[in-house]
Amino acid sequence: MQSHPDLLVGLETADDAGVFRLTPEIALIQTLDFFTPVVNDPYTFGQIAAANALSDVYAMGGRPLTAMNIVCYPTKTVPKEVLKAILAGGLAKIHEAGALLVGGHSVDDTELKYGLAVTGIVHPDKVITNAGAQVGDRLILTKPLGSGVIATAMKGRLASAEAEAAVIQVMTALNRLPEECLANVSVHAATDITGFGLLGHALEMAGASEVELTIRASRVPILEAAKDYAAMGLLPAGSFANRNFCQQCLELAPALSPILVDLLSDAQTNGGLLLAVSPEEAPGLLTCLHRQGITAAAIIGEVSGPGSGRIKLAP
Repeated sequence: MQSHPDLLVGLETADDAGVFRLTPEIALIQTLDFFTPVVNDPYTFGQIAAANALSDVYAMGGRPLTAMNIVCYPTKTVPKEVLKAILAGGLAKIHEAGALLVGGHSVDDTELKYGLAVTGIVHPDKVITNAGAQVGDRLILTKPLGSGVIATAMKGRLASAEAEAAVIQVMTALNRLPEECLANVSVHAATDITGFGLLGHALEMAGASEVELTIRASRVPILEAAKDYAAMGLLPAGSFANRNFCQQCLELAPALSPILVDLLSDAQTNGGLLLAVSPEEAPGLLTCLHRQGITAAAIIGEVSGPGSGRIKLAP
């Protein structure tokens, strides 16, 4: 592994972004993410991809400053208007985050892909990693799960208009948390829920923090339509891979529905933040998030003890 006195977050704990200290007051956050379309509308896809990339900066406790476009584009088969719409959607989210687009790079490819490289800043003493969860902390999830399942239903043209609207609202929402909610709260650990699903990213937090987590499945917010589509078997391949990967580190309560476990493994696109907060501060933070419009946020479990990175999944 690389070592440097100013490298505050590197590769060791599979965190959401790298962090490098520039001065005693400023640390640089760097991340990138890009992927193939998850919705048909190009503008919406641009919004989702940009919000997803920006999320890593928020997960580290930082503020995005600049972004650069990453574009893989089949120039011979897709009209330029599609690319313009994607870039416009991305730019809208960059500006909503208070950041600036400063460039980018494109290549001719057989498959369309879009995303961002993002640079942010944070005070070196206020970096939030996935490795700081403490025994007794409550686990707060800020968005509902189910985007992978609903996106699969959308690809099969089985999703209702209401389900599409609900999941697009979730996937396009920035993971920026209101400053007033964090003013007097110490977030011990955080990560954003993306391709590895809730269980996969929670396991990363458990392993990096050397703790055991208990997640209470009935408290996890899930989009209603996703429950129906999961029962129909509309699960993305990534969700099966996530469940298989996590299985050896899970302790499942006997009464848990396999479909519910699948949903907790569902691969998300710009899912919410998972926060570890002290039991004294968690209720107040949750109330503030609800008041600020993050209504799906819920306390879904706790850091139940020291450990080597395991999850107890309770009803």
